[in-house]
Amino acid sequence: MSIIAALPIKFILPDLVSHCDFKLRMNRHHKQATAESKRWLFRGDNLNQKSRKAIHGLKAGQLTSMCYPDAGYPQLRVCSDFMNYLFHLDNLSDDMDKAGTKNIANVVLNSLHHPYDYYSSARLNKMTKDFYRRMLPTASRGTSRRFIETMDLFFQAVHVQATDRAEGVVPDLESYISLRRDTSGCKPCWALIEYGNNLDIPDEVMEHPIIQSLGEAANDLVTWSNASASDIFSYNMEQSKGHTHNMISVVMHEEYLDIQCAVDFVGELCKQSIDRFNENRGLIPSWGPKIDKDVAIYVDGLAAWIVGSLHWSFDTTRYFQNSGREVKRTRVVSLLPRSK
Repeated sequence: MSIIAALPIKFILPDLVSHCDFKLRMNRHHKQATAESKRWLFRGDNLNQKSRKAIHGLKAGQLTSMCYPDAGYPQLRVCSDFMNYLFHLDNLSDDMDKAGTKNIANVVLNSLHHPYDYYSSARLNKMTKDFYRRMLPTASRGTSRRFIETMDLFFQAVHVQATDRAEGVVPDLESYISLRRDTSGCKPCWALIEYGNNLDIPDEVMEHPIIQSLGEAANDLVTWSNASASDIFSYNMEQSKGHTHNMISVVMHEEYLDIQCAVDFVGELCKQSIDRFNENRGLIPSWGPKIDKDVAIYVDGLAAWIVGSLHWSFDTTRYFQNSGREVKRTRVVSLLPRSK
């Protein structure tokens, strides 16, 4: 007589909110920027009622306002527009093959490299040039370059992800972590911390190992746990679609763990990333009063991203539909049925 183990119907989230003691703040321009940014996204697009409802429920403006709490209104608008745009790109790339992601990358990167003289019939061309032209007047040269370079890395990683998806490949954990730091889209958002706070930090400072490690720790927490490309919080949605490019799926496959053990495993890595961030924060060298002040603002911006994205993940309908507050209280997630 064979015994068939019952499939799990729920899992329990790690308590990351209690482990993160960074102060949560909201930009004072959040209502105006959120409303205007959604109007910008809807302009010229034939979105149906379901898609518009999903964008309202996404609450990208709230995420932006918590992650860039000190940005002035013009800068916050650019950041909000980019956040809506990034989620739009993420949704497009989820359903595209290798050729499709390559075409999107060509349009976006050409629009960034040639914002005044590249033209395409694709709507992404107009959207990209629109927000980037508004960014250029006050962004430092280093900020602009880092923004474009990290967008290029994003598309390179998305292309690899599309290849893996097409071939049914589940990457090993080390390869996945490396790739995920680029598919998350966090790195361009780090460049926007510089832009949003009018910073002009020298390249040699931004490339210092401690500054790089701080950005990496923030990226890992945001990516593995929550926010724009979350793994723990988005696992339920992605497993229902049969997607395997998720850290929970990777850990289950590589470590031979069940869902709850995999979630606990990744949750512990998330807590370690917060601890790593705090440890590196105390190791920042000095470059003189002016640069030290700008670096402190930049690192505060990374901390704002960690705590802001963590709380936003329970407010948006992207991961838990309308049950975010209940999930935040109980940490219990009921698994969605697999789509056929």
